[in-house]
Amino acid sequence: MLTKRIIPCLDIKNGRTVKGINFVDLRDAGDPVELAEIYAQEGADELVFLDISATEERRKTLADLVYHVAEKVNIPFTVGGGISSVEDVDVLLQNGADKVSINSSAVKRPELIDELVAKFGSQCIVVAIDAKQIDGNWKVHLVGGKVPTEIDLFEWAKEVEERGAGEILFTSMDHDGTKNGFANKALAKLSTLVNIPVIASGGAGAVSHFTDTFIDGKADAALAASIFHFKEIEIKDLKKELKKEGIPVRL
Repeated sequence: MLTKRIIPCLDIKNGRTVKGINFVDLRDAGDPVELAEIYAQEGADELVFLDISATEERRKTLADLVYHVAEKVNIPFTVGGGISSVEDVDVLLQNGADKVSINSSAVKRPELIDELVAKFGSQCIVVAIDAKQIDGNWKVHLVGGKVPTEIDLFEWAKEVEERGAGEILFTSMDHDGTKNGFANKALAKLSTLVNIPVIASGGAGAVSHFTDTFIDGKADAALAASIFHFKEIEIKDLKKELKKEGIPVRL
């Protein structure tokens, strides 16, 4: 079995790390460069850095901040927010990102996935999907969860894979920030449907939630924010507990 990854997420707004509940009620969680360095030292497998208001504010991700984070870490580092072209990705990779995450721009113009994969390779392209249940069906949402669509989560995930994306980062808006556990039924369906890694996001609040998402949700990686930012769970302790439960992790 492949090693399961633990990924702290740094949601960035106005140059600061923030965290909310169900994508709203944001509060400050610290300096992103300092946090990134700490997580790399504490044993995080990767980092995800999302400039959460870039799309809404119609601006590009903060390349200089990416550069300063990349200076401090020695683990893979994914950057997302406001990316809509080959040129955008080029700038971020040149400033130290290892992978990029695209979301709204990919839904609006799916050919973007093909273009980025052709230029940079599948291993570099993560497609993030924010979804919530509407009348029992998982529907994709855009622009930081603010714009609902009629697009089905699972149909979109399959298309994303077919277009060559290397990974899917699925965030359940219903679970985000609640600390009640991940959307494991949806994750299990996603992981069975596609053959690329699926990263679970939204709902982490206890060690058991990570165990559950790796076993029941069949997730390849688990992403969390507030529990790490506010020191509710230490990454080293989390990994030791996962190891005890028979989950393969890198210590």
